[in-house]
Amino acid sequence: MKSTTSIAIGGFDGMHIGHQALFSELGEQGTVVVIETGYANLTPQSYREEYIHHKVNYLQLDDIRHLDGEGFMKLLKVNFPKLQKIVVGYDFHFGKDRRYSFDDLKHIFEGEVVVVDEVKHNNDSVHSHKIRAKLQIGDIHGANEFLGHNYTIAGERVDGQGIGSRELVPTINLRVKDFLLPKEGVYATLTRIDDEEHFHPSVSFIGHRVSTDGSFAIETHILDTDIECKEKAEISFVDFIRNNEKFENIDALKSAIKKDIAKASKKLKFLAL
Repeated sequence: MKSTTSIAIGGFDGMHIGHQALFSELGEQGTVVVIETGYANLTPQSYREEYIHHKVNYLQLDDIRHLDGEGFMKLLKVNFPKLQKIVVGYDFHFGKDRRYSFDDLKHIFEGEVVVVDEVKHNNDSVHSHKIRAKLQIGDIHGANEFLGHNYTIAGERVDGQGIGSRELVPTINLRVKDFLLPKEGVYATLTRIDDEEHFHPSVSFIGHRVSTDGSFAIETHILDTDIECKEKAEISFVDFIRNNEKFENIDALKSAIKKDIAKASKKLKFLAL
């Protein structure tokens, strides 16, 4: 990071449109400095890097929470010796007990401090906690509008209960860690398999299999093609189709899945990537 001349500092969970407003103030030699709290669950860990072309540097909150303003600035200067500009949001706080704000930053940094105002969408301020709330009620459209991209989770492939391939439709079953899971139900999605570059239209289920064995599952069915997943997959959420429901028998479940596939196909018709 020795060539960095500008940085944007924040938690940046979600990499949403408010965060993107900060990143737009960075030049070619800009770096995004993520203060990692350990609570990020929209874009945990390095998944943030999928939504930005700038370099990313991570600071662990536990390593810096004891610093006063001068100590924090000294750390930044050591990491970025050519630093000329710092970009922060209007609600940025730093240092011990979060007692320092952007006003303090302007006094202790001799370079330029850019403070980005609150970003709103449809007259509603954009924050990560609001995106989480939308996902938890199945408001995929609202969450994606705030994010500026489809909400996406990633996980490793695991064996399912076996019913899908035998009696219903074949699915890829995932174990997902660290990501916030949307409301239980069925979704129109796009799924990327292993290290492929493109996403496949799909229909995905998150929740307890209340019509079969009652276990919790995250599974996705790729539409109109037969493809094998060896290790991992990403599910990108496009729209909510229906709530998780209990059906009286396998035939009723089959009928519901058929309708889900038809609805997902219609919603995804113009979204082939």
